[in-house]
Amino acid sequence: MTLQRYHVGKRLADMVVHGGTIYLAGQVADDLSADVTTQTRQVLANIDRLLGEVGSDKTKILSVTIYLPDMNDFSAMNAVWEAWVPAGQTPARATVQARLAASGYKIEIQVIAAA
Repeated sequence: MTLQRYHVGKRLADMVVHGGTIYLAGQVADDLSADVTTQTRQVLANIDRLLGEVGSDKTKILSVTIYLPDMNDFSAMNAVWEAWVPAGQTPARATVQARLAASGYKIEIQVIAAA
């Protein structure tokens, strides 16, 4: 089976494809001053873009882990998530509270999807 890495940096690749499975690194927002609603939209747009690069999309997401530093943001994040995820195509999902790499990050999402 082939293994392809995309957007490879010093510490990580944004995406790795192995066989028929796509693994995304944790995706974070570009605007660290934005609220969780805006950051969630930015992260989901990043996920759409990355999956699109390899011919996949959000209907093929298998599993998602969402990291929130503040669980008080859970409802606001879910409002954006529910508008984005296709009805009947929801993946397995976990949401956990975690300290993120920078204090401005209000969300990080890691995805595993089918190619």
